Amino acid sequence: MDPKSPDDRPEAAAPQPLEWRFAQVFGERGAGEDVQEVDIISAIEFDKSGDHLATGDRGGRVVLFERTDARGNASRTELERQDYSVPRHPEFRYKTEFQSHEPEFDYLKSLEIEEKINKIKWGQTANNALFILSTNDKTIKYWKVQDKKVKRISVMNLDTSQSADNGTTSSSSTSSSRGLPNGGSSEKSYNCANNDLPFPPGGYASLRLPVVVTGQELNPVARCRRVYAHAHDYHINSISNNSDGETFISADDLRINLWNLEINSQSFNIVDVKPANMEDLTEVITCAEFHPTHCNTLAYSSSKGAIRLIDLRQSALCDNHSKLFEEHEAPGSKSFFTEIIASVSDIKFARDGRHILSRDYMTLKLWDLNMDSGPVATFQVHEHLRPKLCDLYENDSIFDKFECCLSGDGHRLATGSYSNLFRVFGCTPGNTEATTLEASRNPMRRQVANPTRPTRTLTSLTRAVRRGK
Repeated sequence: MDPKSPDDRPEAAAPQPLEWRFAQVFGERGAGEDVQEVDIISAIEFDKSGDHLATGDRGGRVVLFERTDARGNASRTELERQDYSVPRHPEFRYKTEFQSHEPEFDYLKSLEIEEKINKIKWGQTANNALFILSTNDKTIKYWKVQDKKVKRISVMNLDTSQSADNGTTSSSSTSSSRGLPNGGSSEKSYNCANNDLPFPPGGYASLRLPVVVTGQELNPVARCRRVYAHAHDYHINSISNNSDGETFISADDLRINLWNLEINSQSFNIVDVKPANMEDLTEVITCAEFHPTHCNTLAYSSSKGAIRLIDLRQSALCDNHSKLFEEHEAPGSKSFFTEIIASVSDIKFARDGRHILSRDYMTLKLWDLNMDSGPVATFQVHEHLRPKLCDLYENDSIFDKFECCLSGDGHRLATGSYSNLFRVFGCTPGNTEATTLEASRNPMRRQVANPTRPTRTLTSLTRAVRRGK
């Protein structure tokens, strides 16, 4: 029998839907315990390897978690009994946290700058150190987190036994091998300001210099390497690292700036959509992101639902785009809310750099960089809200922003909705997976999508543009 032609062969089976189970929770509150405003998470980001997770909150703090290999905890006997690898979900443990931003006040504009973290981005690792960019509304900071060996001070000149009676505690001057295997003593606090320090009559015949002992214990230390400030007149909504490892971009409502990681005194304005007369303003920048592999390419979205691809090699100021991705509404289908819900709140490049995922208020759209005539796929997120757009407009919920993401293999994409729900869609040919999950210990519990009013996240400028003021 002749082999079948490619057109006659059966299509590859679509991947099976994933089975979702609860894995971990961090910072869960007990019964009756109130959630403080400063503890609400405002940004979250995995690094490229998936081994580290960073979260930022409204209090300006950044908390880091690291992945632990559950298989490494099994005994050798258990591992030898297994003739195949047992799939385990990744587990994360707390690594460290640090205060990234503090509340500030702009005296020139009489404006409070809150400490809330808007975005977090991971940089390239080097010398076992982690690098993180974090930003609030106005200031970007570049952090280095590295494990350092704990240093202790020993061989002090004060006597612990005598000073203890006077209410002070010091390290012993006679013992040099207590507490640490390499001859150092444990670090203890002492009060040099106290006038009752037990000096012997006639003083000491000789004084010894304290010894700094480096132990084997490792402690993660966060250090701010650079502060990039005073470059944005409007609230920063995006930061994105370049694949060259040397530069990054920051975007606000009207401008996109290009920075060098090692230079915080200047930036280059590469996109400027501010009109000469602000009354002529029709759209604002909502998100910007570098291409994952091409360091000269970046994309940014607007409140009109357009995604523009620009090439930094064309000119210093990228006034013209190389490609425009925009879906045109059919004639007669427009309504008062059409332009409002078309505003793109987030975009993400796929890891292969071939596709862009965008999120507007009602849908997810997947775009092919080689086809700018329209999206290759559209996914309805919460279509049941369409009849209620008038109510959502009245209470400003229609201006809420949602983010989106793609899985590492590019087979699935996810985005959030209301009532603690998020949607997962399959985006490969033949995959019709569309799962609704709840961010709780029982993710498969069926919920009635009742949109509660979350905290508003759009700036006043963006809302004014959308309302046509």
